[in-house]
Amino acid sequence: QVQLVESGGGLVQAGGSLRLSCAVSGRTFSRRTMGWFRQAPGKDREFVATITWSGRTYYADSVKGRFTISRDNAKNTVYLQMNSLKPEDTAVYYCAASPTSYSGGAYYAYEYNYWGQGTQVTVSS
Repeated sequence: QVQLVESGGGLVQAGGSLRLSCAVSGRTFSRRTMGWFRQAPGKDREFVATITWSGRTYYADSVKGRFTISRDNAKNTVYLQMNSLKPEDTAVYYCAASPTSYSGGAYYAYEYNYWGQGTQVTVSS
């Protein structure tokens, strides 16, 4: 069984930064494509970023140039560095693990089979 535990959320002013972490249990972390999604109140869950086993990264247009996804396979951890935060970034952020490795990243929720419990990010104006 794979478990994901996110941390690092909080309240920050617009223009500030936060770093989210997602610790993953299980021995197959390095072979999985990982992703971050977010869900704002009243909205659908949306893709934020994905990283392949080899370190290729892909981003939603809304966060490109501001967010950076990375992974440390030795620590079974994936990160999301968020800079220049905007009020519209306010959401619950979820970490997700795919059952396999997608060479081109994974952009859709159905491509992931394990999810964390989410961490709240609130950006004040």
